[in-house]
Amino acid sequence: MHSKKNSPVRNFFRAVGAIIWKDLSTEFRSRELLSAVLIFALLVILIFNFALELDVKTRTSVTSGVLWVTFAFAGTIGLNRSMAVEKDRGCLEGLLLAPVDRSAIYFGKAISNLAFMLIIEAIILPVYSLLYNTNLFNLGLIGVILLGSVGYVAVGTLLASMAVQTRTRDVLLPILLFPVVIPIMIAAVKASNGFLQGIAITELMPYINLLLVYDVIFIAVAFMVFDYVVEE
Repeated sequence: MHSKKNSPVRNFFRAVGAIIWKDLSTEFRSRELLSAVLIFALLVILIFNFALELDVKTRTSVTSGVLWVTFAFAGTIGLNRSMAVEKDRGCLEGLLLAPVDRSAIYFGKAISNLAFMLIIEAIILPVYSLLYNTNLFNLGLIGVILLGSVGYVAVGTLLASMAVQTRTRDVLLPILLFPVVIPIMIAAVKASNGFLQGIAITELMPYINLLLVYDVIFIAVAFMVFDYVVEE
């Protein structure tokens, strides 16, 4: 009897795991998404590197802003591409017809999108450190990047699922996404800059708390409304 009660939960997590495995294995075979997003992100970093001919102090002060602009643009491309591939190949309809809770589809796509974004960020950080001669291996900064990425992907996956149904999905997603993620971008930039400047964590707690609250709220909202969003 106990195993029967737990079977829906096991089925839910099994479905989430299957979607994550499908996305990751498909991407690591083709490398289409990772290569495109990585090249774009590196180009943005290089453009900023040559455009911002600043002294060391000023360059340090703009580091967090440059990083998050790069993460946001690269993340948007990744979100759009991941859902567009499902739609173009007819896989999205198959996922929606599967006998699983549709929130499992959301969490599977969100976690795989988060994995892609974290891989890109793990490559961007050392490249940025070399180009700008700045040490970015700060545990507080890495924690902020993780919290900010979770919130960005939570909202972005939901809105990408909505935008992919339209013909203008490439243009529509940034228009929908950027106004919604302004609070998390501001909090992430402020907290990141604070850790890089060596400010006490007690002064940065309002920004960190905002990131945590944003993550929890939007994950809960996405869980509740995803079923309606993907209905055509």
